[in-house]
Amino acid sequence: MSSSSTALRDLQSDLENKANDLSKLQKDIAKNHQVRKKYTIQLGENELVLKELDLLKEDANVYKLIGPVLVKQDLAEANANVRKRIEYISAELKRLDSSLQDLEEKQHSKREAILKVQQRSQSLQAGKAKA
Repeated sequence: MSSSSTALRDLQSDLENKANDLSKLQKDIAKNHQVRKKYTIQLGENELVLKELDLLKEDANVYKLIGPVLVKQDLAEANANVRKRIEYISAELKRLDSSLQDLEEKQHSKREAILKVQQRSQSLQAGKAKA
């Protein structure tokens, strides 16, 4: 009797640990989604800026906001800066996607592990009830 109750307690403890790990993973996934959303918005804004810059003539005046001051900037330089920003944001989005995929795989395996522990716990309880 005492060995089965000890095993049951160990399973409960294991289940709690796995549930806590799953909760952490879910928080990480939510955080990833939040950051990804921010980068997606920034990417859209920068692509819009690039389209606007492409509409300008070579001799057009371009200004960049630095703090409270508008500073004149060369069109080619502005174009290059926006393209670099888009490149960086796209790379970050790819990194976040791979990170998200990894987190979701971990979450799936954690859920399976929790189910196995729950099944063992139920079978132990059923065996205890029969005895």
